[in-house]
Amino acid sequence: MRRCSKVCSSGHSCSVIEIRPNTAADANDLLEVWRHAIDASHQFLSPNDRSDIDPLVAAYVGSADLTVALIDGTPVAFMGVTGSNIDSLFIHPRGQGMGIGRRLVDHVARPTTVDVNEQNQAGVAFYRRLGFEVTGRSERDAEGRPYPLLHLRRV
Repeated sequence: MRRCSKVCSSGHSCSVIEIRPNTAADANDLLEVWRHAIDASHQFLSPNDRSDIDPLVAAYVGSADLTVALIDGTPVAFMGVTGSNIDSLFIHPRGQGMGIGRRLVDHVARPTTVDVNEQNQAGVAFYRRLGFEVTGRSERDAEGRPYPLLHLRRV
């Protein structure tokens, strides 16, 4: 599933975007993608919760089957999917606004579901732009932390 394309900003510099399955060698880079993405979008996480989640993500990116997006050979995003549910989608800030998230999501079978932290306003707006609608809400995240989740679906 190796796909490449070029993206040019303002007609000046072009970057090659590649989308492929992850490898074991990607784990450290993907953990860094997650850290930078969280720093940019999840300021609502308490420092303790952020510290508690970090090793869980490290184990996840080291063992899960993920789809990775790279810019000029460097990982900038990853997505995990189970069936037609997006389990994870994180994009490094330097990869945002280039259509990478849309390209990843568009490869998931429809109808597509995803849970997103309600306080992650950029994430909620992203999914709504892609046609997702809110179908429900939970007061706490999957681990019982006080971070409400919105349940979204796209048909």
